[in-house]
Amino acid sequence: MRAVWYERPGRAADVLQVGEMPDPTPGAGEVRVRLSRSGINPGDTKKRADWAGYGMPYPRVIPHSDGAGVIDAVGAGVDPGRAGRRVWVFGAQSYRPFGTAAQMTVVPSGQAVDLPDEVSDDLGASLGIPGITAHRAVFADGPVTGRTVLVHGALGGVGALAAQLAVWGGAHVIATVRRQGDLSQVTVPGAPVVALDDADPAAAIRAHAPEGVDRIVEVSFSDNVDLDAAVAGNGAVITAYATRADRPDFPFWPMLFSNVTIRLIGSDDFPAEARQQAATDLTTAARDGALSVRIGAPLPLERAAEAHDRVDAGTRERVLLAIPE
Repeated sequence: MRAVWYERPGRAADVLQVGEMPDPTPGAGEVRVRLSRSGINPGDTKKRADWAGYGMPYPRVIPHSDGAGVIDAVGAGVDPGRAGRRVWVFGAQSYRPFGTAAQMTVVPSGQAVDLPDEVSDDLGASLGIPGITAHRAVFADGPVTGRTVLVHGALGGVGALAAQLAVWGGAHVIATVRRQGDLSQVTVPGAPVVALDDADPAAAIRAHAPEGVDRIVEVSFSDNVDLDAAVAGNGAVITAYATRADRPDFPFWPMLFSNVTIRLIGSDDFPAEARQQAATDLTTAARDGALSVRIGAPLPLERAAEAHDRVDAGTRERVLLAIPE
């Protein structure tokens, strides 16, 4: 099969290679997916660059955890009827060496989720890491029907899906963006949008939630925690999946008096049942037309380094590779 891989960390142009590798074979409980799309996340490029300083986890890594395609082989213990089904894939390179930047990938059967006819491969390949993270951020503390959910970074990959999932789940959603000039770009139905460069963003949020918000989906805990404390209702939960400062501080007493819970989430280590529920709900919401993702024109496998550079540059479009048959 044709694949992209790296054998040392570094800049994309320096370490990514494109060439031929043996076709993988599914083991017990696994399926092999012939891919049409590979989705790239910031976490994929950080792994390639060894952002955390952990070194190479395997001698050779095929990057990317997300993708879409068709199951073409199944391992022992898997229903043979799954062969030929369209699927979206998550976690392909989570604690495994070979991800989706290839013509084929092998994953546990539960990580290849049936893709409804109404959902494109492009959208399917965009659901994995951002969608499952967004789902956990919104629903980890129970249903949101009738609750007020504040979603920061609503133009980001996780934030946009979190806002849409919260609306789909029956919440009253308030979204934020960094700048006034970004307000018109948010298209979450029925959700007011507040710019964080507003003269008083806390007052702007409180105008839509006089009693405070119930859940906060946080993309930059260190930057926004004072604002979050100012708008949190009693018993609110702040669920953070990213921060700018590694060791953030926060206003302890105001948050204590509001009985605030701080929940930190890392997508590679969600409970298995949470990931499966997320996969089910994401598929249903996508089939219902409740999810949309800004997706750039997919790039060919040979331009994987360029694709990584686009992600590292902070593009707001989902970056995909088109996998040749």
